[in-house]
Amino acid sequence: MAARKSSGRRKYGEAASKRVESAMRRRKKGTLKSGKGGKGGKVTSRKQAIAIGLSEARKKGAKVPRKRGGTKRS
Repeated sequence: MAARKSSGRRKYGEAASKRVESAMRRRKKGTLKSGKGGKGGKVTSRKQAIAIGLSEARKKGAKVPRKRGGTKRS
């Protein structure tokens, strides 16, 4: 298997990484909540914490790729 060569460009901006870092810290502390206004309960999943951090960064205008669209159902 050949080693993958990195493109050299960052996928997320520095501000986005800070937001994700903060969300991870809050998850570890037990203060990270999901849902609008934190009414969805405590977040325990690492992936969910990352998603929340990226979402917050996106709202603040940081360099974050847009969300992938869901699958279309007919």
